[in-house]
Amino acid sequence: MTRWLRPGDWLVLSLLAAASAYLAVTLWSGGHARTVLIKRHGELFREASLLHDQIVAVPGPLGVTEVEIAGGRTRIRSDPSPRQYCVKQGWLTRAGQVAICLPNATSIELAGGERPYDSLQF
Repeated sequence: MTRWLRPGDWLVLSLLAAASAYLAVTLWSGGHARTVLIKRHGELFREASLLHDQIVAVPGPLGVTEVEIAGGRTRIRSDPSPRQYCVKQGWLTRAGQVAICLPNATSIELAGGERPYDSLQF
């Protein structure tokens, strides 16, 4: 197959791959978030601005989940769930990003920017 491709073909393929990567990053990333929606048992527990650094304690069936807001981003700081998936997810910065702590029935979602395509919601 390599003998059918000339150096100009490789250049075109490289440019198409770079353009595809650039478009995927720019078009599928949400805008800058302005608020975080903290939900408990699927209902809104609190809506907080990302402009004010704070720690929000959210009581759940297993204990307290701590949501940290700092520097225009947010994360699940601590959670009593056994596997810590939501804590390991780290900082969320873009609108539409979500961290879910299922055993403790707590979730956070960034809102305020343009929502990207989401396959989880209809």
